[in-house]
Amino acid sequence: MIRAAVLAEIDAILVIERACFGAEAWSENLVAAAIEGERNTVLIDDLDAYAAMAVAGQVADLERIAVMPSRRRQGVARQLLDALCAAALAQGATRMLLEVSADNDAALAFYEAYGFSAISRRTGYYRGGVDAIVMQLELEEAR
Repeated sequence: MIRAAVLAEIDAILVIERACFGAEAWSENLVAAAIEGERNTVLIDDLDAYAAMAVAGQVADLERIAVMPSRRRQGVARQLLDALCAAALAQGATRMLLEVSADNDAALAFYEAYGFSAISRRTGYYRGGVDAIVMQLELEEAR
C-alpha cells in the first residue's frame, strides 16, 4: 500500500537507497530532509519501494523512484509515479522533470513509456562521467 513516508522509516528507505543506488545513495540527512521538507512528497510502498519529489511553483522535480530488485517488473514503480503525479497536480504543478543516467536503459524505457520526453542532456553529470538525460512530462497529459 502506497502512503506518505514518516521519519521512523528512514532506516528502511536507506536500505532501499543502498540496494538501488549504491555509491549514489542518499544519506540519512538527505532522506530526513526530503521527508520533512515543506515542498517535498515522499511515498513508500511496503517498505521495499519508495519515491520522492519536490514541487516549486508549477514544476515538480522527480527526485527518486527506487524499487528493491525482488519487487521490480510488478508495476510498483508505475503506481508510485501515478501517486506522485496526482500529488504534484494537487500542489499546482503542471509538469514534472527528472534526470536519469544515460546508461540506464530500463529507467529510460520506463519513463518514455509513461510519457516523459527527453529535453536535454547534462554531460558528465553522474559519477564516472556518465551523462544525465533530462526528461519532462506535461502532467495534464498524464491524467
